[in-house]
Amino acid sequence: MDQSKIDTLREQSVPAFSHLIEGVHVPASDGGTVDILSPINGTVLTTTAKGTKADMDAAIASARAAFEDGRWAGQPPAARKKVLMKWAGLIEENVLELAVLGVRDNGTEISMAIKAEPGSAAATIRYYAEALDKIYGEIAPTPGDILGMIHKEPVGVVGAIIPWNFPMMIGAWKLGPALAMGNSVVLKPSESASLSLMRMAELALEAGLPPGVLNAVTGEGHVVGEALGLSMDVDVLVFTGSGTTGRKLMEYAARSNMKRVYLELGGKSPNIVFADAPNLDEAAKVTAGGIFRNSGQVCVAGSRLLVEASIHNEFVAAVAKASEAMRVGDPLSVDTHIGAINSDDQLNANLGFVKTAIAEGGEIITGGERILEETGGYYMAPTIVTGVTKDATLAQKEVFGPVLGVTPFSSEEEAISLANSTVYGLAGAAWTANLGRAHRMVKAVRTGVMHINTYGGVDGTVPLGGIGQSGNGSDKSLHAIEKYLNLKTAWIKL
Repeated sequence: MDQSKIDTLREQSVPAFSHLIEGVHVPASDGGTVDILSPINGTVLTTTAKGTKADMDAAIASARAAFEDGRWAGQPPAARKKVLMKWAGLIEENVLELAVLGVRDNGTEISMAIKAEPGSAAATIRYYAEALDKIYGEIAPTPGDILGMIHKEPVGVVGAIIPWNFPMMIGAWKLGPALAMGNSVVLKPSESASLSLMRMAELALEAGLPPGVLNAVTGEGHVVGEALGLSMDVDVLVFTGSGTTGRKLMEYAARSNMKRVYLELGGKSPNIVFADAPNLDEAAKVTAGGIFRNSGQVCVAGSRLLVEASIHNEFVAAVAKASEAMRVGDPLSVDTHIGAINSDDQLNANLGFVKTAIAEGGEIITGGERILEETGGYYMAPTIVTGVTKDATLAQKEVFGPVLGVTPFSSEEEAISLANSTVYGLAGAAWTANLGRAHRMVKAVRTGVMHINTYGGVDGTVPLGGIGQSGNGSDKSLHAIEKYLNLKTAWIKL
């Protein structure tokens, strides 16, 4: 990475962002705007349109018209592929611009942002572009005088609500397969980090996506998100975010047209370290990265460390050493390992969890406080809390910040019991040299992703989805395409 290029981009003024509806920029119907504060220094970066219900209704109507007239769904697969491939290429051509814009908006350290945001988004869109002409219908094993055919058709209009922690990456997880299958999409970015995703949507139009096929509306969730959820013209709703909002969206679906709702919600992922782990030093470093990168603002973050009692003190000390070696600071510096917290509200919530943990008997090993307050930005020291019991708040509630709770265990059975003691089931890990134990942990821990002797790093070829209150359905891989298709049976008498 070239620090000088990053510094040049960081100084550029950011224009105000408006909605994208029917291929053009549109202000809020009442002229409302929202100030966007940079978590780097707390200053106003730019403004976005403060969407109204009327704005969202217009975007949905545009998407519906685009789907019904077939301007995208009716194109041959090769034509859709060409546009999506060009879009991926444009994202790659603008990778640094997009990454810096995103970092200024949400505070992710630039070293992670480049790979996880525009880099990942481009790869995802290209993956589904390559896949779209390899999705076949089926012939059923019917009697000889019957031809049973199973057609795979686009669902229609997809509403996609995207979080603030990785807007481009997670946005592409929804947009890639939805658009590849011929659907139209209405995009609702997070009100606290929308800039890079909105710019990515602009590049889609530049790549040749027909007007109306992808519309994007910024604004508050309780206004435009609610309008999207209650719409009678949205066929599928996909969402990544909090369980509270996920429940509301399911309610909206029930109150409207019974649209399908796919949710990727919170997590409280267990990272389980056995005494026979093949390399405890590596495990400690990966454990620190697995919770503290992006200041813990990662849905699959390993926020619960379960350590075999015989190595508890030694391993916790190693994790603390690794975390203290991670530099917290300016997320646009190439030397920074941990960037900023997304907002002042999120930072205060994180600090509140630490106070609660202490009140419940936890002991802070390192961190626990706000730092770099003089910058005006929102920064928190990586925090490790030991003595976290099975039922403690820090063991049961998602923090979504750089706070690691540590709990010892004495047996494999106890480790499994602790791992499965929350309502969540998004990710997890086990560190062991015992092959049999590794397979037992994969089978026994109730989660959508289970790592062995590593944490994080899964790519687009495998699905990501949760069980329990971590959600339903899967992003990534070919399995994600299933969310954006309807099956139609043709039963033909010969």
